[in-house]
Amino acid sequence: MNLTSEGSDPNSDLIFVNFNQDCSSLAVGTKKGYKLFSLSAIEKLDKIYEQDNEDICIVERLFSSSLVAVVSLTSPRKLKVCHFKKGTEICNYSYSNSILAVKLNRLRLIVCLEESLYIHNIRDMKVLHTIRDTPPNPVGLCALSINNDNSYLAYPGSNQIGEVQIFDTVNLRAVTMIPAHDNPLAAMSFSSHGEMIATASEKGTVIRVFKVPDGCKIFEFRRGVKRCVQISCLAFSTDGLYLCSSSNTETVHIFKLENTKDKPQEESHGWMDYLSQAVKSSATYLPSQVSDMLKQGRALATARLPNSGLKNICALSMIQKMPRLLVASQDGFLYIYNMDPVEGGECTLLKQHKLDGSLECIQNEESSVHHDGPLVQPGGVASYANTVRQHDDGSPDSSPGKHLPLTPEWGAESFANVLRRAGGPQGALFTPSDVVGDHNSVEVMDGNVHRYMKHHPGADPMHHGNLGDRATGNNPLTNDLERLRLDDDNEFPPMTHKND
Repeated sequence: MNLTSEGSDPNSDLIFVNFNQDCSSLAVGTKKGYKLFSLSAIEKLDKIYEQDNEDICIVERLFSSSLVAVVSLTSPRKLKVCHFKKGTEICNYSYSNSILAVKLNRLRLIVCLEESLYIHNIRDMKVLHTIRDTPPNPVGLCALSINNDNSYLAYPGSNQIGEVQIFDTVNLRAVTMIPAHDNPLAAMSFSSHGEMIATASEKGTVIRVFKVPDGCKIFEFRRGVKRCVQISCLAFSTDGLYLCSSSNTETVHIFKLENTKDKPQEESHGWMDYLSQAVKSSATYLPSQVSDMLKQGRALATARLPNSGLKNICALSMIQKMPRLLVASQDGFLYIYNMDPVEGGECTLLKQHKLDGSLECIQNEESSVHHDGPLVQPGGVASYANTVRQHDDGSPDSSPGKHLPLTPEWGAESFANVLRRAGGPQGALFTPSDVVGDHNSVEVMDGNVHRYMKHHPGADPMHHGNLGDRATGNNPLTNDLERLRLDDDNEFPPMTHKND
């Protein structure tokens, strides 16, 4: 969530807020710098790192590694890739226009400008491909799948209607164009496996889910009927069974992705059941607009925010083995809600934390009596932030409990199954390794060109540019940087750079 276009609030330093790829941490950019927080517990925001040298309008962290990509307000055309644990800058790139968005996965780093997209190889930061002459995209709307096998990039194919262009960032080719909406796109997001993409238009009444890469519509949900809203965020749960949506209203919606034919058939026991069946049967005789509305799904659960008219982002995450809805708002707070993945209904506000990391915290009075699991961190389990904050001699900070492995890997386990699960596997601890070398500035002026392919989605991108072309200027990783490594060997393999 970038707030630079929302106007400057003299009473707030907040500029940027975003969750990382697996919602295990939160990045906050302010007029004074940026902060990274762990989301391993709901009681408090554990600060992992803080930098207070410059105003940061974009900060993106790569999963649980120490690699971050940052852009400052004072230099909006420059991207800096840093190792925050070591406090070093790995490299930096400068572009022809202001950077509007940065997206990362384990293979690629995407830089979005208003009318172009740059695709970098994250192992050596070389520019692999450039998509030029895209329709004007002033808010930098784009989405990148976090899955290595389906590393797709999505961006608007038009600024007049809701067309979605899908691009394969591994094979560097256009995949398909999805005619998603009649109005321009407002939000889109891939599922964790990269097999689905959710979209919403500027009208904000309908949310659609399409299969990737063929572009077939598989779900359609109606957010509301009475008013048009500005949907600011769409986010899937890790298992791909739930989708949450936030907007400039006070309501956050959670939808369950299940087909009607998959639901068990229940016997009719009252006149309402017979009426419902009659309406469904008559849908084929009604006008298409009416029948389509009857077929659209409704929200399984909703959450109420204290304010409306503000920009916010949402996420569905597992915290302390329980499904939670997270909402970071322009008002400077992170709201954590309990979610019932089976019954749905109204989500209960458990905690709200200030995004500046201060200790002020408001707890819902009802949260203490909810039977959704303990609200305190289980004994013996240390937070990721406490593990990072270790002394140079290797001894941990004074905190109760033994430092145990911290990263649960639930994979695609559903929220409902987690509720019935007594325990889970644990991942490996965060292991630091060195980043070697210096950095140089590079002016990105050219690259592999992929023209806008609205009318030729199947065209060969090789026709539009030489894949051997590189960005002009000095290489960002000189001879001084022959090996570039992240500090989490279990999260990401060593990054190497071969000199030309």
